[in-house]
Amino acid sequence: MSEFDVIVIGSGMGGMTTAAALSRLGHKVLLLEQAQSIGGLTHSFSREGFSWDVGLHYCGLFGPDQSAGRILDWLSGGTIEFRSVGTVYDTLHFPDGFDISVARPEAAYKMELKDRFPDNATEIDAYFEALESAETVAHMVAGGRSVPEPFRSAQRWLNKRKIQRWCGRTTGEVIADIITDPKLASVLSAQWGTYGGKPKEASFGVHAIVMRHYLDGAGYPVGGASAIAAGLVPVIEEAGGSARAATPVTAILFEEDRAVGVRTSAGEEIKAPVIVSAIGAGETVKRLLPEEIREQEWAREIASFEPSICHFDMFLGFEGDIARHGATRANHWFYESWDTNDGIWVDTESSPVPMMFVSFPSLKDPEHDPGPSNKHTGEALVWADWSSVAGFADSEPEERAAEWAAFKQGVEAKMMAFYEEKFPALAPLLVYHELGTPLATAAFTRHEKGGFYGVETTPRRLTSEALAARTPVPGLFLTGQDVMMPGIAGALAGGMLGAAAVDPRVYRKFVW
Repeated sequence: MSEFDVIVIGSGMGGMTTAAALSRLGHKVLLLEQAQSIGGLTHSFSREGFSWDVGLHYCGLFGPDQSAGRILDWLSGGTIEFRSVGTVYDTLHFPDGFDISVARPEAAYKMELKDRFPDNATEIDAYFEALESAETVAHMVAGGRSVPEPFRSAQRWLNKRKIQRWCGRTTGEVIADIITDPKLASVLSAQWGTYGGKPKEASFGVHAIVMRHYLDGAGYPVGGASAIAAGLVPVIEEAGGSARAATPVTAILFEEDRAVGVRTSAGEEIKAPVIVSAIGAGETVKRLLPEEIREQEWAREIASFEPSICHFDMFLGFEGDIARHGATRANHWFYESWDTNDGIWVDTESSPVPMMFVSFPSLKDPEHDPGPSNKHTGEALVWADWSSVAGFADSEPEERAAEWAAFKQGVEAKMMAFYEEKFPALAPLLVYHELGTPLATAAFTRHEKGGFYGVETTPRRLTSEALAARTPVPGLFLTGQDVMMPGIAGALAGGMLGAAAVDPRVYRKFVW
């Protein structure tokens, strides 16, 4: 007899969602996390009186009357609250001093675009119509990943032309079919960092779902991202379950080709009739499955996916009134080129920073207390290619410690110079900064090559039938962003799909 009904591996947004949803329906769930704290990329950390979130910057649809907000309210019993970051949630900056605000509601953003590109008004309308059509199809495709065969295949066969049109083509291809002004095309694709796929590579279906989920505005959790785990873990425990940090899983156990438990790094074997992996589809296949399962067709397909992009992240601490010196609740996207495909930093030694995403989390959180020294936080994120750190990943830290320290100093210097150029008035208020690297992400999440958004966001990802919540192996399920969409909201939806595959009663609580 097993003490638990379900074991969920990985406590990121997807894993916590699946565990809490099943707990709400009476299942006893064991949630296991390899890191020292529960939360995955919703985890927060502190230094010298400052606190930062490691992976959450803003989310759409998390308001009390929006779909993700209603799901989170059911999961947490109303203990987690998101607040709007304001009418403008992103500001895009391009060369030649071209800046444009991205604001809610959708009509306001469309009006801003038409004011800036008056000759393309009809095209702008066509783009937003394409977003809506693609979102509907992409939701259908991703949502079908929790239903059993043959229903999933039948659904895809009946809608194969729509799927190919909206999910089987890249963001760049679809936008090029609609938009004739290359600068407008760049503006419409500039926020691709929210899902981690360059316009020439990412599925337009992914782009549509993520872009449309922001059109009614963006929110930020009251109390910071760690408030999510604080609200969901008690739900798991109250149902008789448990959430255990610092418990890495090294293998999923099988009996007669059925998943029956897990083995931890300490050698403990824990049994349960249902095993759900939330650590990422690729990581599950490559790290936790025995060879005979890895050789199955669905597993080989998952193993063939490349990881998504990685990043450098500068965590900033200020003392002073940063709002008076240029900081805003809205995020900032700075591009040094009009080609948004050039936004990944490949050669950190000889090339300048190509783009930067800037956020001020302390201004977004209504519960932030700056204290007598007026402490505030900022983040400066640069998308990177794994090749920039691959040489260090292949060696032990002590072998190249001095070289690694010099490398980090070089990256920090370039990022800080870029940042200070964009926010010169903030520079005197900066009292602390710390660099997060792709190696740190890989160590914390154990995602291959520090992939921030799971597997690649290409058309192949969205049209794949292998990335299903219900695997062909009895007792084994997948959950999280690889099942649905990249990001916090995508992981929440993927977490609900994973839970629904285990217990279909979850569908009653699932709203788009």
